[in-house]
Amino acid sequence: MGLLVRANHPHAVVECAGNLFRAAVGRAGIGIKRGEGDGVTPAGSFPLRTVLYRSDRIARPVTRLPLRTIAESDGWCDASGDGAYNRPVKLPYPASAESLWRDDRLYDLIVVVGYNDGPVVAGLGSAIFLHVAREDFAPTEGCIALALDDLRTVCASLEPGDTVTITP
Repeated sequence: MGLLVRANHPHAVVECAGNLFRAAVGRAGIGIKRGEGDGVTPAGSFPLRTVLYRSDRIARPVTRLPLRTIAESDGWCDASGDGAYNRPVKLPYPASAESLWRDDRLYDLIVVVGYNDGPVVAGLGSAIFLHVAREDFAPTEGCIALALDDLRTVCASLEPGDTVTITP
């Protein structure tokens, strides 16, 4: 089982276990990712790796995927020339890295998508996640964003080996 993400930009729908959920995708829509920061949500099928969450803000999510809490020092390297590109790092980090400990609550719950991670190709894009949507479902930088309760429901249905298929 897994997820299906369909979009008619700027709107998107996530299908999971027979349920449909409103979602936001990248500001440039779904397509072929050309590089870091292009705003494209990558088309294709990708494994779902792990679930991360802010234990100081939300209860432990139900999931069969690997699960861990987010610490204040957790980041994700987005420096395409760095050896840790598109991998988790501890902050402060000497190269550019996005903090996973955010004030805006978008990363209170994250599902890490296995995009550009086997092997990593420098500059092809990093930090593609399922995460919490803004209240107005504004476009993302390339991630897939759902309402928190919907993301919790999705997480509860996920298990090791599941994938996300993203189609325009």
